[in-house]
This record gives sequence, structure tokens and C-alpha cells, in this order.
Amino acid sequence: MVVETLDSSCDGSKRKHANGGEETHLDELSNGDTGVSSSKRARVSRGEMTFQDIYGADALLNEEDEEDDSDWEPVLQNTPVEFVKWCCVNCTMANPGDMVHCYICGEHKESGILRYGYLASPFFKDTGLTEVEEKCGGSSSATSSTAVGFDERMLLHSECFHFNGVLMAWFNKFEVKAQPHPERPDRLRAIAASLATAGVFPGRCLPIHAREITKQELQMVHTSEHVDAVNITSQLLYSYFTTDTYANEYSARAARLAAGLCADLATEIYSGRVKNGFALVRPPGHHAGIKHAMGFCLHNNAAVAALVAQAAGARKVLIVDWDVHHGNGTQEIFEQNKSVLYISLHRHEGGNFYPGTGAADEVGTNGAEGYCVNVPWSCGGVGDKDYIYAFQHVVLPIASQFSPDFVIVSAGFDAARGDPLGCCDVTPAGYSRMTQMLGDICGGKMLVILEGGYNLRSISSSATAVIKVLLGENPENDDLPIATTPSKAGLETVLDVMNIQMKFWPSLATAYSNLLSEWETRLIENKSEEPGEKEARSCSHLVEMGKEEVYVPVTDHLDVSILFSISLALSNRKNCILSEAFS
Repeated sequence: MVVETLDSSCDGSKRKHANGGEETHLDELSNGDTGVSSSKRARVSRGEMTFQDIYGADALLNEEDEEDDSDWEPVLQNTPVEFVKWCCVNCTMANPGDMVHCYICGEHKESGILRYGYLASPFFKDTGLTEVEEKCGGSSSATSSTAVGFDERMLLHSECFHFNGVLMAWFNKFEVKAQPHPERPDRLRAIAASLATAGVFPGRCLPIHAREITKQELQMVHTSEHVDAVNITSQLLYSYFTTDTYANEYSARAARLAAGLCADLATEIYSGRVKNGFALVRPPGHHAGIKHAMGFCLHNNAAVAALVAQAAGARKVLIVDWDVHHGNGTQEIFEQNKSVLYISLHRHEGGNFYPGTGAADEVGTNGAEGYCVNVPWSCGGVGDKDYIYAFQHVVLPIASQFSPDFVIVSAGFDAARGDPLGCCDVTPAGYSRMTQMLGDICGGKMLVILEGGYNLRSISSSATAVIKVLLGENPENDDLPIATTPSKAGLETVLDVMNIQMKFWPSLATAYSNLLSEWETRLIENKSEEPGEKEARSCSHLVEMGKEEVYVPVTDHLDVSILFSISLALSNRKNCILSEAFS
């Protein structure tokens, strides 16, 4: 890990490294194994791709350029480079300077999302709100049963660095990369603005005073060397644990505040002083393992909360992780622990989606088999129906048999519709429904901890929907069907997980047999038609009805014969557009 720093006593044109040489590694600054990677960064498989690879930097996929990892580190420049472009405040994507709306998410370049959250108009310059939610009655913060943990000092954790109290975009010959890091302070700002605009927090939720967690508490989860490696970054203006996991001089304190808030929320909830809570914290934590930081995560906040809850008297803790990326750190910490059940729903794609772990057959080790439950989606685009289906047939049955005393949700909102990294389709209604389903377990003693999520409009609307359910409101769009039909890929994943896990959780066996029969029936019905016949007939019918745009479903049987049959119906419809619709 390369660490570079600026001597605050030197003049503005002088740069030096932490040890006066060319580069410094954190393991040279503290005793023992810090768990920090070396400066050589070789990618040996797609399973080790960084978030930035997934984020759209196609050039990084070139094997001939595997040693060039300067994308998330300050780049040497003789002079600051002026780019005729702007980066979207909502999704961070770069746009040509003459555009007013982001070509990816449609957000106005000067929208008010950081002032009003998702209630600000995405289409216009910051001129007010598209709607103003009625500030509902009900509990005030003084009598609320829902607590929220937040501290503005966590906003100082940033890839940019501070010099003499000024936030610097570049200094001397160094320039921070022009596109903002996806894990940025604006994530918390947008959620906080949404909650304030909706009158939820401050207002209806009880604030929790923030404190920095102690080293002794962190050592329940992490090695002493790892804790020291994170703490030492406070002596440096900026540093990197991996190519996508940064720290500045305020990051260690932000990480201690985040873990401290989660620990105290767990104590308050389990003791009964509050019913439930939401930890509005960063940096996130579920990728942080016993002795390493990675994937934007420094300390594992959910693991800290789980062990603190157990210290307060909870015998069994359930952690449900719905972040789109597998919580490899949380799994590592608890994979030999039968008192903590870890269930994760995430994109996996055969190990090709970051971080590459979390296959269905990763079930725990050393006598704790069955206490890691992974629901690994095989593709992107997974939405509400698949998640709720997995909850109904995997998460809730296993959780009920486990019978936890305390529930923690690692709530990444990067599986939300519009997220640039997750590319899935979960809506605020889906998140609120999953929260409600978990709320019936162990008397509602539940702590929701923010993990990932990088589209500000998506994470702020989703987090607000979740907190409203914690407050006792009905889920958003309560008309979402309780009995859902999953996608083909979703059903296959759920069946695979049930087949593996029913060896450890016998309550799944009967449901698995029923679902297997349902799956076989569906296959028989599909075989009753010639391949592609149904798709062709449906699309041709829409064209004949006069539809101006027809979505052609992409299936295994979409071949030239299908397109030819559709083109026949299009012969007199020159103004009709054919578009692909991915199932």
C-alpha cells in the first residue's frame, strides 16, 4: 500500500513522502502484520476485481495494463488539468460540459438533492421540491421507539484531503482523480436531507450521542495490528489500503465513530430503551475482515454490533445482509460461530462479481455448517419479486428455526434501481417490505446499519422508506403482492440454496419439494410451445395493435426466425421501434 503525505511545515510547492523516500508502507510504520496489501497490485482473476473495475473503467480490464492501478490514487500532473465536463452529484458519472442533465440517471447538474434529498426535483436547478411530504404526527423524538445514529464528523472521511483547514482537490503536482469516489460524504448528506425534509429525523426519531469506539471493543472483531493500521492513517493526509479503499487524516476517527454508534445502538435496542434503530454511518463495514480493510470498509460495524449485543445478553444474533456485494468480511468473522447466523443476498455470477465470495455452498466451517447462508444471484437486474421470494422461502424459515434474540441488517442500498455499481432493480417498496418481514422476528429488536449504495436518489428514498417502517408505518406501496413470482434465474438460485441448506435446516425440506414440483410444472408448460413461438406471437400482436415501441424479450430462443416473424408484422409500421428488454 503506497502512502504519501505532505509536510505541513513546507511551502506550497514542496512534496515529500512519509519517510523522506519514494514510498512508505503502513507495515513499516507499525509493528507486526497490518493486513495491508503491498504496492504491487496484480489481479489474478475477475473475482479479485475492484469496485472501480465494475464501475465502468473498461480500460482496467486490459490484462496488459494490470500493473497500472493509478485510477483511485493521486495522479502525477505537471499542472492541473481542466476537463470540459461535470460529474453528476447523484450518480458521479462524468458528463459533457454542454449537457444539463446526466445522461446516465437524468439528474440536473444543479439539482437540490443535497438540500432536500430525494424529494428535490431531479429535472430542474435547485428551485424547491417536487412534493412536500406531510410531516406526520405520531411519536416525537422525546417519546420515539426508533433511534438514529449520525454524526457529521463522518463526513470528513473523503478521498480528497484537507490542508490547513481547506479541502483540497489538488496540491502542487498531485491531483485527485477527477471523478468522485462512489463512497463519498454526499451519501450521508442526501439521506440526512431526505429525513429532515420528510420530518422523520430530526423530529420523530431519537438521536443517539456518538462516541468513538475503544481499541478493546474493536479487538473483539479485529486483530490489534489491523486496528493500529487504521489508526495510523490519522497521521497521514491520504493513504490507500487497496486501490479502491482510501483513508485521509479523518478516516480513522470516522470509522471509530461509525462502530461506536452501532455498538451503542445495539445496547440501547437490546436493553429495551428503544425498540429499533438505524445507523446512518460511514465508512461501511461488511467487507472488513479480521485483519484487513477492503471494498471501501475499514472496521466491520455489523460484527461489532453483534458481539456487543451478545455482551449485553443476546444469546443468538441474526445478521441479514442485503447489500448487492457479498459481505466477505462478516462471513469470515462468524463462519465458525453457531451463535451468529449470517444470511446474505448478493450478486455473485459464479464468482465473477465483486468480491467473488459468497457461493451457495459456503455454509460455515468447523461445526458451524449451516450458519452461513448465501443467496447468490446469477445475474444483474434482480428486483423486488426475487428478493421477497428469497425472504419467504429461505430467509424467514431459517431465521424462525434459528430463533434469534437480536436482528442486524447490513443495509446496503446498491441493489436499488439506478445504482451504478449494483445494476439491480430493488425499489424503496421492496426494501420496506423486507424490513417489515424481519420486524416480526424477536419482538422487533432490530438494528439497520447502512452499508453501500451509490445513487443518492436511490439510497435516500430507500433509507427513508426503511426508517418509516421502523417507526411503525406500513411499507411504501403497500399493494406490492405478498405472493410473488420470481424470475427464472431467481427461482433457480432459491432452489439451489434450499437444496444445500435443508441438510442443516430441516424445515426447508417440505417447501423445497413443493417448489421443485412447481419448477418442473413450469418447464413442462414452456415445452408445450415451440422455442420462441410465444415471444414472436406476443411481439407481433403488440405491433399489430399499433404500439409505437415494442420490447423484444431477450431469451435463450430469440433467434433469427423470431426476428423474421416480427419483421413481417412491421412491414407496414415504419414508425415502430424495437427495443430489447432483458428479463
